[in-house]
Order: sequence, then C-alpha cells, then structure tokens
Amino acid sequence: MHIPVLTGEAIEWLAIKPSGIYLDATIGAGGHSLRILERLTTGQLIGIDRDPQAIAIAQERLFAYKQQLRIEQENFAQIRQLLQRIGVLAVDGILADLGLSQMHLDSPERGFSLRTPGPLDMRMDPRGELTAEEIVNRHDERELATLIYKFGEEGRSQRIARAIVRARPIKNTVQLANLIEACSGSRRAAPRTKHHRIHPATKTFQALRIAVNQELECLQDFLASAPQCLAPGGRLVIISFHSLEDRMVKQAFRKWHQEGHMRNLTRHVVKPSLDEIRNNPRSRSARLRAAERMPAGDQ
Repeated sequence: MHIPVLTGEAIEWLAIKPSGIYLDATIGAGGHSLRILERLTTGQLIGIDRDPQAIAIAQERLFAYKQQLRIEQENFAQIRQLLQRIGVLAVDGILADLGLSQMHLDSPERGFSLRTPGPLDMRMDPRGELTAEEIVNRHDERELATLIYKFGEEGRSQRIARAIVRARPIKNTVQLANLIEACSGSRRAAPRTKHHRIHPATKTFQALRIAVNQELECLQDFLASAPQCLAPGGRLVIISFHSLEDRMVKQAFRKWHQEGHMRNLTRHVVKPSLDEIRNNPRSRSARLRAAERMPAGDQ
C-alpha cells in the first residue's frame, strides 16, 4: 500500500475547517484525502486524479465518506475548468502531492518500475498517446540526451543516450535499466542513506516519466490556476519530490507573495522528520510548501 508523505504537516498547513470545501488535486490512493475527510463535518472534499486505477483504489478506501466526497478523473492542470463545470466557485484549501505513487511501482504492467520487467509505457493516464517506448526507440540521440539531462538532471545523459540508440530496439523496463547500469561505470550509485542505494537508471526513468506525462507543463498550468480557485484565506499546500518541481513551486510562491495576493506561509521548505524517513525511505526527497490567499481587503 502506498504510504502518503508529510501527512501530518500537510493537514496542519491546510488548517482544515470542518465545514470547508477542499480539493485534493492528486488523490492517488487516498491517503491524504482520508486525513482531510476525518476532519470534516458538513464540509466536502473533491478529489481528482488522471489515473483511473488510482481513482478506483481511492473510491474503495474512502467509501465510508462517500456522502462528503466527489472524485473526478481529471488532470490537475485543469482544476479551474473542473470547478467551473461542477459549480464550485472557490475552495478553502488545495493539496497537491506531486510524487509517484507506490502502486505505480508495484504494477509492472504500467512500466514505471526499473526492477521488474514491464512494457516501456509510463503513462499516468492510459488515454495518453505518448509512451516511453516511443521516446526510447524513436527519438534521435541528441533529442534523447537533451531530454535525459533536462528532466533527469543526469550528468551522463550523452553516454546513456548513445548506449540506448546502439542497443535498439529496447523491449522492456529492466532491459533499459540494465543497459543504463552497464554504461554507468558502477553497479550502483553512491548511497543516500545507509540502507538505501539509488539505481543508476533512476534519473533517466524520472526524465522519461516527466516527458511522457508532460508533468512540468501540467504543473505550470496548475500553478497558474490554483490561486484563483481559492477563497480568501484559502490555503495551497504542495509536496514535491525533485528539484525541477520544487524550483517551479518556490518561484511561483515568491511571485505571488511579491504581487500581494498570496502569503507565503513556509519561509523555509518543510522536510520529513528522521522518523518518517526511517519508516518510509521514499519520503526522503519530499519537500512541502504552503501559501494562503490574502483576504480581499488586503490584496
């Protein structure tokens, strides 16, 4: 089961009102949503996700709260249009957890795992047209190297791209992961913690996933819409997992603060505790930022 990260911190910064309306923009398996619903009385939670598998899991997990919950299959880039469509003028809080769900890694057929053979897919929404297979086997070497460097921040991008092009066709995730490991010059990259070592293919897989799902473009659209979806005093909480996302969120929060319509609540980024990292190593790279829409008279 997927373990949500920074849950207590996210709930604290949302400052949930029992009668409020909240939006979980990436409901996933429903871990954060459950904690929100537990604090609502007459309030409502709207949950969205682009992944129908995640929605099915969340609906089952949150069944006891079905009277206060509405779940829609939607990309969080479209939150403004979604709220207009369902007749919600504004919400009291928005939560977005940008991390990859454990259920994706545990489902080899989705193509996210580099340790279990699966197709080169990586689509969050199975209706999407672009797959990792098309990028890996059809992009030219220069395009591939640029993508791996830009979205994976991988210093060995040219070497990896060259090895991929020479080994085509690449048929599954483990073949790709083993190829990258072989050309990396070591069996494993240096450990981040005593018990957790990073696979040499991790950054390349991140780059492919970001490209397939247009994650940074979607985040940009989400950030452009989120403040307008909040009621005065409403809060936005975002959990990111790599520097590309966190940089975009940090810059947006700074811009809103300077413009005077959002107040940055987290002057310093919020990180998981040592206990949380120990219990859930996946949380180690999580970063939380929170902002509040200014009351109308203060803008």
